[in-house]
Amino acid sequence: MPEKFQPAEILAMQSQLELFQLIFNNLPSGAMVTDADGIVTHLNKPYADFLGIDLKKSIGRHCSEVVENTRMHHVAQTGVAEINQIQTIRGQNIVVHRIPIKKDGRVIAVFGLVMFQDIGEVVKLSGKLHSLESKVRRYEKELMNLRSTRYTLASIIGTSSAILELKEQAHMAAANTSPVLITGESGTGKELFAQAIHHAGPRKLQPFIEINCAAIPRDLLESELFGYDRGAFTGALSSGKPGKFEIADQGTIFLDEIGDLPLEMQPKLLRVLEEKCFERVGGNKLIRSDFRLIAATNQDLETLIDRGSFRTDLFYRLNVISLNIPPLRERPEDVAPLARHLLADFARRHGCAGLGINDEAMAALTAHSWQGNVRELSNVLERALLARHGEEIEMADLPFVPKELRLFRPDAETMMIRSIKAQTEKAAIVAALKKAGYNKAKAAALLGIHRTLLYKKLKKYGLPLRDRDAV
Repeated sequence: MPEKFQPAEILAMQSQLELFQLIFNNLPSGAMVTDADGIVTHLNKPYADFLGIDLKKSIGRHCSEVVENTRMHHVAQTGVAEINQIQTIRGQNIVVHRIPIKKDGRVIAVFGLVMFQDIGEVVKLSGKLHSLESKVRRYEKELMNLRSTRYTLASIIGTSSAILELKEQAHMAAANTSPVLITGESGTGKELFAQAIHHAGPRKLQPFIEINCAAIPRDLLESELFGYDRGAFTGALSSGKPGKFEIADQGTIFLDEIGDLPLEMQPKLLRVLEEKCFERVGGNKLIRSDFRLIAATNQDLETLIDRGSFRTDLFYRLNVISLNIPPLRERPEDVAPLARHLLADFARRHGCAGLGINDEAMAALTAHSWQGNVRELSNVLERALLARHGEEIEMADLPFVPKELRLFRPDAETMMIRSIKAQTEKAAIVAALKKAGYNKAKAAALLGIHRTLLYKKLKKYGLPLRDRDAV
């Protein structure tokens, strides 16, 4: 016997149905409902208006007779929803959703929703999203440039076995977070290696914080490293200030000239390295920082330990991964590629055409004893560029050649110039031969010239081909 409803219940249901009908007809998109056989049971007015059909006459008809290219009846059969599909209706590409309605695991109806906006609008939106993604990638790259480093492993120029081995060690060091100690004479490129290690590692998008331990007064060094709280000392900022270790969280801190770190600061640095936590000057709050430390020095730390000016425990804590950069005079085969790289960099920075250097000048550079290493080489080349009169740097342009040669230009046809030039070139060749153990291929590489040219010059100057011929 059918259940009887009270009049009040019937009124409530009618009111609810009217509300549902109002909602259905006021949707900003087209909506249609079919039964499990694809027969249209509901169609809202916006969709009927879009289709240009009579709403009442559409009810009870098969969906394929009402909407072109519809797949509502297919979804009723498969029971699989089709979301964000493209359907051509009345010559427009439309975005549609087809959603099966299930009861007790069986499809009893299918709800279709049509987005009236043309697919062109969707394409425009996709284009905007693609543009935003490109901007995010560009901003990420700019952020890396701003927060990270200028130098990468590719910035380390050289063909010597020493440099190639150091680059391999640096690459391996970048893969972990252990402290790195970089040693070498001034001007060998310790900072370059430090930045390259940071850039090659997983922290490259995070800060690279550099501090020169020799350049900061002793009484300010602690506050620079660890920061300070408000009122810590006279002249302190009222808001306090974070220190370098705090700023380097998730990134790398590079302590250059670590050998000049005051003895009283060394146990504090050791504690930070071991515990990764510290307090600001004048503060009592413990601050934790996940940093990676790279240190560098041009001093012999073991000698400093013997003198009592550097702590043994700190040395062993720093010297987990050790990179020693040999001076340029011990790797003359790197002079030519370095010189060409520096000249290309000068040309790029100053907007010049390709700057060259002739064979004689390159031979003189290779034979020179570089006490200032790469920094001195850069200085010599820049000075030579300003002094040159021709299209390329010649030996007379180099500031370390004899004074007499620099007083005259190469185009002055005097015996003095030719004599001095020949003597300098001959000396460079002799030095390269001795360095290479009279191996002609190696000597030519050291001089930055072809082996055929080397043989011509050996003949020109009457130089011995073998060591035993030397007098």
